Amino acid sequence: MILNRLSLVKMAMCGYTGILTVVVLILITATSISQCEIKINTHQLSMKINESQSFILTVTDLQQPDVEVRFHPEYKDRIAVSPSAITLSSDHEEYTITVEGIGIGKSLLTAHSTPNISIDGVFLTATIYRSKMIDILSVIIGWAYFAVWSVSFYPQIYTNYERKSVVGLDFDYLALNMVGYLSYTIFTIGMYYIPEIIMEYMKRYPRSLIPVTFNDIAFNIHGTIAIIVTIFQCFVYTRGNQKISITGAVILIAMGIAYFTSLLLVYFDNIHWIDFLYFCSYIKLLITLLKYIPQAYLNYKRKSTDGWSIGGVFLDLLGGLFSMLQMILDSHNYDDWVSVFGNPSKFGLGFFSIVFQFMFIAQHYILYRPTKHRDLIPTDYF
Repeated sequence: MILNRLSLVKMAMCGYTGILTVVVLILITATSISQCEIKINTHQLSMKINESQSFILTVTDLQQPDVEVRFHPEYKDRIAVSPSAITLSSDHEEYTITVEGIGIGKSLLTAHSTPNISIDGVFLTATIYRSKMIDILSVIIGWAYFAVWSVSFYPQIYTNYERKSVVGLDFDYLALNMVGYLSYTIFTIGMYYIPEIIMEYMKRYPRSLIPVTFNDIAFNIHGTIAIIVTIFQCFVYTRGNQKISITGAVILIAMGIAYFTSLLLVYFDNIHWIDFLYFCSYIKLLITLLKYIPQAYLNYKRKSTDGWSIGGVFLDLLGGLFSMLQMILDSHNYDDWVSVFGNPSKFGLGFFSIVFQFMFIAQHYILYRPTKHRDLIPTDYF
């Protein structure tokens, strides 16, 4: 009996030891695999049709040999990948992968591995264009409208300084523009610099790039500072009987309440900070639709454009035309008309802005030719 019990104890101990050994091996293997890092040197490729470009896949601390990685183009009629599959080995850290553009347009390239290990960072967007010259022209136009829009604030600042007056510059327009630029500055800085928001974006869109560049941040900060300077001029120069209208005040208060509500939702964990940033971007879009209306109506009521800089209008118009021209060129070159007609908000806002610039030009040169200074009528309109 005693021997039988000892045998049972030994068998149980052997069983527990075996199970423990298996668990330890699994943990060691899992730890080894988790330490492995697989990444690529770029997430974007741009090439002319029938041309090729390469990217480098780098493997670090691979503990499990013979891991096969297969590449999967989103559109096989647009890009071809060579090799379409590779076998990773612990003694080979870099692999060169070639992508050939066989059709015009964009295609996402992703990867999967066998056995399954983490390769979420292995993805890129390949863009295949018709003409290199059109591509270069598009880049030049992009920098042109960036520069034109950046300097478009200064004619109004100079006009105010020269006249020592802000009579004719609508305060509703100025206030809305300030809120719009502040909102988009918050959006761009948050998306570009705050790690928690970047991680949340990558979790939601694991195969997308952050939709903000440093140029976006610089442009919006510069615009915000320029508007602050203009607002300062409103305090030190003659402003007549101008003030923010009742309608403008109601709109600003409504936006303030919306902001406060969004922050409360973030505080009580109903939404994430990234959702608050998207709300900021939507406010910017809404203001872009609204901000020119008060100035156009003020010009109509005064029957004059005195005090409203026509130089800034021409620069805004030129920037808007360049922006839309770039969109059209890119759509033709990349066979991607969805960017124009599939995203009516972006195209529509640009078009809407251009229409207002033409309206201001008509008011200045046709309807209300420049005259001597006129007293401003009250702005409590609507």
